[in-house]
Amino acid sequence: MNNEFHSFLRTRRSVRHFSSRKVPDEVVQRVLETATYAPSAHNRQPWRFVIVATIEARWHLAQAISKKLEADMQVDGAPTEDIHGRVERTIQRTTEAPLIVLLCRDITQVDDQPDAPRRRIEAEMGRQSVALAGLQLLLAAEAEGLSGTWICWPLFAPEETLQALNLPQTWEPLGMLFIGYPAMHPQPAPRKPLQEITLYI
Repeated sequence: MNNEFHSFLRTRRSVRHFSSRKVPDEVVQRVLETATYAPSAHNRQPWRFVIVATIEARWHLAQAISKKLEADMQVDGAPTEDIHGRVERTIQRTTEAPLIVLLCRDITQVDDQPDAPRRRIEAEMGRQSVALAGLQLLLAAEAEGLSGTWICWPLFAPEETLQALNLPQTWEPLGMLFIGYPAMHPQPAPRKPLQEITLYI
């Protein structure tokens, strides 16, 4: 049984190409519910999930993120062709993903601290908590026969993301998950050997 569970955990892949099959609402609810069982600092459960379902919301989100991406790439001096390609892919992927879950941190869900350094640590613990919920969500999706990929675009356009979706200012966008039934299951990427990444003291 333990080997089966380890095998399951190791089968998760970052999948970017999905079939057109809709993800049933009851499956989405189960996946979200399981995600809420992730650990969190002080049990604050600071994660907030936004299901970006309507085509209007997806279009507003895609436009907001891609415009910020375009502006940043122009500042970096990227070739026009590269910029247009990235913008097109961003819009296409955002509008075509079967299910989008935007992961946010409720910045009010922290313990009070007396100074700025410890308040920064509290905020970081909250972000780590949201990340753990994101992984739990991806694994729950895999258990339902779904696959997904973690997208960090909102980190580069937090204000634009909030405005595009009319979200509370207390919700900090940290990433989003594109989830659906996989059109293909890629081979695993090479893993770094344990002796390279582990230190026994």
